[in-house]
Amino acid sequence: MKISQKGLYALQALMMLSRNYQQGAIKIRDIAYEEGLPEKFLELILLELKNARIVESARGAKGGYQLRRPPSQIQLSEVVRLVDGPLAPFADAEQLRSLISRDVEHRALYQVFLDVRDAAAQILENTTLADLIKGPEHVAGKSSRRSRKKRTDSTGVLPMVVHGTSGLKQ
Repeated sequence: MKISQKGLYALQALMMLSRNYQQGAIKIRDIAYEEGLPEKFLELILLELKNARIVESARGAKGGYQLRRPPSQIQLSEVVRLVDGPLAPFADAEQLRSLISRDVEHRALYQVFLDVRDAAAQILENTTLADLIKGPEHVAGKSSRRSRKKRTDSTGVLPMVVHGTSGLKQ
């Protein structure tokens, strides 16, 4: 699955707003400073989130942005779809099901793609901003990943696809 830099910034800003949910509106410059995000780019992201009714803004000296709903009611899938488009790293589910039924020779391959697509969507649809600010033990799908060893590169960073490139070394 590809998450753009814009998508990561949106999620980081929303996590900051989630941590401060009951404290009122927070200025863009404060979000940008605390999260280490470029202020001008963040303005565009927050405007997009506002138009999607995920955040709301207040004007004036005490103005800024705040979540429109509680963090427990905002799924990661909603944000990723808004900013980066479909969740599926492969074709949509119906297209994959059609390939599974038509292409007998490659059926197993398409089934794996469908399973990966469904698993990614399931995790993102069942993980909220509230889960993220509680910590990794609250993230959906965590129990199924416990027994698997995580692959890291030499820096200890988990591989992630950003801007269409993989963190894994070839």
